[in-house]
Amino acid sequence: MSGIFDLTGRVAVITGGNGGIGLGIAQALNAAGCNVSIWGRNAEKNANAAASMKAGPGKVATQFCDVSDSGSVKTAMKATLDTFGRVDGCFANAGIGGGGRRAFIDRTEEEWRKMFATNLDGVFHVFQAAARHMTDRAEAGDKFGRLVATSSLASLFGTARNEHYAGTKAALNALCRALGVELARHGVTANAILPGWIKSDMTAGIMANDKFVANVMPRIPLRRFGEPSDFGGIAVYIMSKASSYHTADCFVIDGGYTAF
Repeated sequence: MSGIFDLTGRVAVITGGNGGIGLGIAQALNAAGCNVSIWGRNAEKNANAAASMKAGPGKVATQFCDVSDSGSVKTAMKATLDTFGRVDGCFANAGIGGGGRRAFIDRTEEEWRKMFATNLDGVFHVFQAAARHMTDRAEAGDKFGRLVATSSLASLFGTARNEHYAGTKAALNALCRALGVELARHGVTANAILPGWIKSDMTAGIMANDKFVANVMPRIPLRRFGEPSDFGGIAVYIMSKASSYHTADCFVIDGGYTAF
């Protein structure tokens, strides 16, 4: 693994790592020999995620954490440092999408604030805790750290009747760009990653569509993330209600604003 995923023998925190993209990140890192601490609010899902990596070479731990609460994040960070001694990577995948199909002008302030609190506050709290630890280490001569937020095509060109989700994801992209500049002198990088189509259980039904496989898949090779231009000529997206076209397991950097 290279770049932001070059964490072999190190320690990574995964928020929202008990399902979807977050679990794919955790499994990939663990398989490469990275020690992983999974943070989430569902103890059962945390345990199941850890069990799915028990054969990997890296150690796995879980921590209860409500990422929207700064106190909970501080407690989880302390517990992780007590267990592993350090945190080298932080992958923030917690958040919510959807929220109904009503138009922007019909949204309530409560809905708007809930979306922003979940998607933005969580990343702020987790990244700040991780960045403080990483910059403290840098001042002691250990310059290394990776901050990564999962993104969405919605953050690049919006989405009908899901504008508050697109707004939060676009804000996270901007945050990563700003952090990439601010933290560079500490050896800490910040990136967003953009998921795309791969073969998985979640996309089995889609992959059974001969026209999709013949016309779309050749434009988005497996093991590479799709970019907006890959989808530009497609008139109709075929997607599951549960996962849209987001899947896990392989990653590429979204943008080129951070050297690593």
